[in-house]
Amino acid sequence: MSTPSESRHDLSEPDLSAVVGERRQLINFAYRLLGSLAEAEDAVQETYTRWYAMSRRRRQDIESPGGWLTTVATRICLDLLGSARVRRERYVGSWIPEPLPDRTEWSGGPAGGDKADPADRVTLDESVSMAFLVVLESMTPAERVAFILHDVFRYPFAEVAQIVGRTPAACRQLASSARRRMRAAQAPAAPAAGQADLVRRFKEAWEARDVEALVGLLDPGATMVADGGGLVGAVLRPVEGSRRIAQYLIHLAGKGPGPTLLERTVNGRPGLVAQHAGVTVTVAAFGLTGGRIARIWAVRNPEKLRPWTENGPTRAENGPTWTESAPS
Repeated sequence: MSTPSESRHDLSEPDLSAVVGERRQLINFAYRLLGSLAEAEDAVQETYTRWYAMSRRRRQDIESPGGWLTTVATRICLDLLGSARVRRERYVGSWIPEPLPDRTEWSGGPAGGDKADPADRVTLDESVSMAFLVVLESMTPAERVAFILHDVFRYPFAEVAQIVGRTPAACRQLASSARRRMRAAQAPAAPAAGQADLVRRFKEAWEARDVEALVGLLDPGATMVADGGGLVGAVLRPVEGSRRIAQYLIHLAGKGPGPTLLERTVNGRPGLVAQHAGVTVTVAAFGLTGGRIARIWAVRNPEKLRPWTENGPTRAENGPTWTESAPS
């Protein structure tokens, strides 16, 4: 056990501010890798646990604390990604990355200091949009790491190679493969103002139960995916086609008192939040193609909605079950 004088001396370590200052970047990095804020926070916590488990002398001998922390966080995330593939094979229904609110919109409002919500420490840009995260899920763990480190966080390939334990040429090839996947899967991002207007009209059409208006706002080949995680009701397979999606949404609206729909920022883009009795039960993100909605990702798993609500919803509070098949 350290003495009071030793504790005071530890706090004066010259690299302490640099080490603490890496936390935001590490959470940003881990969230993009894992698609889960809770897992990202755990990975970063484990990284710091390993840092402080070393002797003070060993910590002082490390020339780049940031590089050490990033390397350890990367390896922890790679281990989690390997186990995640096994877990997701047993996952009930579709798995969607955990949605994040804007820092001004998460439940309880932004806080300061160490009590700030982890969501407040994630930078919301195009590299954290739901469409981007979904494409990342199609990559191998190695592709994902090389791509995020180089293309998103701008690490040179020589540094990426040191972090992941591969050659620079191999890392360059992995990032190139990931880039091709991203280009093939992603439509150009629509301006936020245009997406906000489209989402608003979608919300109004759904509230009015106007099937034809919904069909007109959806791309003919649109797809809607829901994630309940087996904890709440959610359609287990994607609903495909503009008319089937529209009919399905109207069917849900007719099952009972409709949810309150709120326009909110979801992963940096305009989206919708559904609430029952003031509790967030669904967060919907949207992907656009040619001025229409081409993708809807509806997250209902309450474990993924913690940044959106202070008190998790019970099964009874979750409104329509969303488990019926879509209209044929």
